[in-house]
Amino acid sequence: MILGAIDIGSNAARLLIAEVHSHENKTHYTKLNLLRIPIRLGFDVFEHGRIRREKTRLLVKTMKAFKLLLDLYEVEHFRICATSAMRDATNAREIIRRVKISSGLKIEVISGTEEANILYENHLSANLISGSTQLFVDVGGGSTEITLYIDNQVVQKESFNIGTIRLLQDHSPDSEWNRMKEFLKQQVRPIEGLQIIGSGGNINKVFSMSKIKEGKALSASFIKKLHQSMHTLTLSERMVTYNLREDRAAVIVPALHIYIHILKWSGQTEIFVPKIGLADGIIKKLHHDLEKIALSSQKTN
Repeated sequence: MILGAIDIGSNAARLLIAEVHSHENKTHYTKLNLLRIPIRLGFDVFEHGRIRREKTRLLVKTMKAFKLLLDLYEVEHFRICATSAMRDATNAREIIRRVKISSGLKIEVISGTEEANILYENHLSANLISGSTQLFVDVGGGSTEITLYIDNQVVQKESFNIGTIRLLQDHSPDSEWNRMKEFLKQQVRPIEGLQIIGSGGNINKVFSMSKIKEGKALSASFIKKLHQSMHTLTLSERMVTYNLREDRAAVIVPALHIYIHILKWSGQTEIFVPKIGLADGIIKKLHHDLEKIALSSQKTN
């Protein structure tokens, strides 16, 4: 079975196409194609409250291209999820309608809670989480989702309007920072044996740059040193020095800033970074839902 997932974030849109097959009662996911287009919807939404003409045109073109790839790979089932920027855009419905008319693709705007759940369940199913108490942190362009799990049960979850693009545009209010600080210091810091799990393109890039062996934790000290080094550089210097794409070079510094504060306020010195994102989670949830439907149909027959 070939499945597809499209993740429309505040900074980029991603298409993942994967082949799913079972062997010895285990499900295997093989990536056939992964494409990332830096549309950067958040730069419009968090500044103007809506997606403007140029970004709309780029999103429509991207979705048309994605549709061609879905057809070429003969994808049987797919799901399209949009996150923070589309949640906040006042003209989201109109954009969704235009994409549907031009490409036939239907965009689903998901809540911050569902976004966090998809990511966590994905990590859990991949056996990437070993501890019994985890703080799951997903830093995006428009928001940061923080969810506390104890023995695989959700204890508390919070969504903060603090994101990389919002920081670049100075649209993350002090009230949100204070709310995050209070939550982490009062609700999270006292917990013993806590393990922080990071998600998102920026923390994955930082982990890759650290050259740390997969499965090992990324230290707070490395994140601080990298932030200090990058913060003093211009965008062009960052791109050259660290071999970064322009869009990544722009948002990685505010991402580091957010992670530094989360680690500090939660009293933690390290963060684990499984290399799995929202698109991977969408694929796995889609497959799980299809299996449930098939099983229900068999029982009915």
